[in-house]
Amino acid sequence: MEIAARKVTLRLAETFTISRGSEDEAEVVQVEVSHAGTTGYGEAAPIARYDESADSALAWLKRLELGADDPFALDEIEDALPPGEHAARAAVDAALHDLQGKLTGLPVYRLLGLRQLAPPTSWTIWLGDPDDMARRTERILGRGFKRLKLKLGGFDGLDVERVRAVRAVTDLPLMCDANEAWSLDEALEIIPQLGAPEIGLEYCEQPLKAADAGGPALEERSGVPIYVDEDCHTLPDVAACAERAHGINIKLAKSGGIREAVRMAHAARALGLGLMLGCMVESGLGIAAGAQIASLMDHVDLDGNLLLADDPWPGVDFVDGVQRPSSRPGLGVEMHGAEMHGVETQGVPAA
Repeated sequence: MEIAARKVTLRLAETFTISRGSEDEAEVVQVEVSHAGTTGYGEAAPIARYDESADSALAWLKRLELGADDPFALDEIEDALPPGEHAARAAVDAALHDLQGKLTGLPVYRLLGLRQLAPPTSWTIWLGDPDDMARRTERILGRGFKRLKLKLGGFDGLDVERVRAVRAVTDLPLMCDANEAWSLDEALEIIPQLGAPEIGLEYCEQPLKAADAGGPALEERSGVPIYVDEDCHTLPDVAACAERAHGINIKLAKSGGIREAVRMAHAARALGLGLMLGCMVESGLGIAAGAQIASLMDHVDLDGNLLLADDPWPGVDFVDGVQRPSSRPGLGVEMHGAEMHGVETQGVPAA
């Protein structure tokens, strides 16, 4: 098998803000794996919070030896991968699944024995002042979204007002993500207000810093389900999360790909944890990989491609609020414009 990769800049339609900062664009790495004249594609969305970048992903890919010439020998290939760089691992994993689907003529969700239909995706209302978040909510109400996730953590005492302002303009289900911004005392003050009937928050994601000693106490005392994101990366993290949360947020960019994400989902179910599927800012190529396993989840947050000014990898259908994977072979998306192979990049040449 041959592998190649390139760094790509995705431009957002609007500035995206969370408690840790703002961004107008995101760098991703797109990977292709070729075998017997057929090519599979995948995308890495490195997470700076975990000291990963597009450059570090490319450096990891330059060292890569797939360890087999059989795209179906996933155990052998996985064993040969170097450690680290989970986003890059996820891109290789997605490209191999895309390749398998194209070789067999099946969409990836069918290769995995999963359903095509999944819960509706939430749309993210990024962090701003209360009135601004309410205005942005009103602007998207006609776009077909059935759930909204609010980014909180403004460090200004206005987080409850942010949610109240949004609730005043919509009756859609609401959830929030504080991105590690609150202390235990703040969470115990804020979350009960958000869980009150007049707001009805469905869950609160990562209110405390990862590994915060107050996690178990919050899980026990919160009247709203707590989902953890920064606390949960790969399969070995899942068991500990059962002691500090009611559910976990699985992201392919954190876990290392579809295979690990499925393992995590089954382990979480065995422990009685709820499941959420998240994403980063990604093109349709990255979102398509997540959409293949979305039917396993209770909650889905796959709006990364919908945040872009232009998605270079169309093919994921947004239907009735759901990011539905294509029924075409593999991941079912195609690059808009030039093919990756042969495009001049700061990348990894075909091996």
